[in-house]
Amino acid sequence: MLLISCSSSPRYESKRPSVKMAEKRVDLNDTGKVKTILNQQYADWRYVKHRMGGMSKKGIDCSGLVYKTYRSKFGIDVPRSTEYQSQVGQSVKKSQLKAGDMVFFKTGFNARHVGMYIDKGDFLHVSSSKGVMISNMKDPYWDDAYWKSRRLQ
Repeated sequence: MLLISCSSSPRYESKRPSVKMAEKRVDLNDTGKVKTILNQQYADWRYVKHRMGGMSKKGIDCSGLVYKTYRSKFGIDVPRSTEYQSQVGQSVKKSQLKAGDMVFFKTGFNARHVGMYIDKGDFLHVSSSKGVMISNMKDPYWDDAYWKSRRLQ
C-alpha cells in the first residue's frame, strides 16, 4: 500500500475557484493529442520526487503537477490546490473518463489526491512515496480511494 497524501491547502485563492482558458490552447476533445502530451509529461517528470507545495523538478506535489501540466501544456489555468481543482469543470462519471480529465481520491481522513486520466484506467500523478508516476485506477487501493472526476471543456 502506498502512502498518498497531496491535499495542499488553498492559501491564496478566491472563494470561487475558476479556470482561465488561453486563446491558444489544446482542444481537450482531441484525446489522441492529450494522451501524447500526458505521456510526454510523464517522460519529462518521471524521476521527480514528491515535495508538498513543490512546483519544480526539485520536487512537486500532485496538485502542482496538474496545475503545471494544464497551464504549460494545455493552455488552461486551473487553481493550484487539490480542493479548488475538485470544484472546477463538470462532473464526469468514472465510466466515461477520457484523457485529460482530473481524477480525485480520498486518501485519508482529510487527505485528497489528484491526477490526470490518460487511458484504460491509467492516470498520471505524484505519489508521496514514489514521485511522479502512472498508476491504474483498477488497482484496489485507487479503486477504494476514488472520489470523483472533473472535466474541463
